[in-house]
Amino acid sequence: MIDMIYLESVSKAYTSDVFGLRNISLRIKPGEFVSIVGHSGAGKTTLAKMLIAEEQPTKGKVTIGGWDITNIPKQDVPYLRRQIGVVFQDFKLLPKKTVYENVAFALEVASEPSKRIREVVPNVLQIVGLEGKHNRFPNQLSGGEQQRVVIARSLVHRPKILLADEPTGNLDTMNAQEIIDLLLKINTFGTTVVLVTHNREVVNALRRRVITLSQGDIISDHEEGKYLL
Repeated sequence: MIDMIYLESVSKAYTSDVFGLRNISLRIKPGEFVSIVGHSGAGKTTLAKMLIAEEQPTKGKVTIGGWDITNIPKQDVPYLRRQIGVVFQDFKLLPKKTVYENVAFALEVASEPSKRIREVVPNVLQIVGLEGKHNRFPNQLSGGEQQRVVIARSLVHRPKILLADEPTGNLDTMNAQEIIDLLLKINTFGTTVVLVTHNREVVNALRRRVITLSQGDIISDHEEGKYLL
């Protein structure tokens, strides 16, 4: 079986003595749900950016679904990012577009035909539980609902991987749990989920694989792990 994500001896140096990652190797199988944890500055964001080719390693190799993206040409980056749905802490929704239009926009910029857009958008809104709110604007939604729109938008290209970078960071406990439940639901479809977080309660409740970073190093990697720091 080909690894969905494979990092081989990857380092990222910003200066001669400042590292984002230090010689890490990591394999994530298709369909896994993995939490990446660690304190601020541990290397979580560097790792996340590397998976979507926003950062390139100083040394080592990054492979996504068998595709070596270490030195990916700029023109290929959009194709990569259609295979990786990304959810950030800040919602990045377009305030003057409705829920439907925000989700549809991700397909429009990829030049998808309008017929496909009309099919896909209602489907992903149903998956995230927003089928009755397609005409609302972001400022008419709760924080949890806005994050659901972001997740819906991330699903429109049927990505193989969903990368969620601190998706519960701006949410209260109840909304945070609902978002985690939604990520688990998406994982049951066969989507590989990578959750980047510092939320100890969320990670410990998941009882899934936990990879802990500290100062750019992987210091633990446990199945059904806990946030140990």
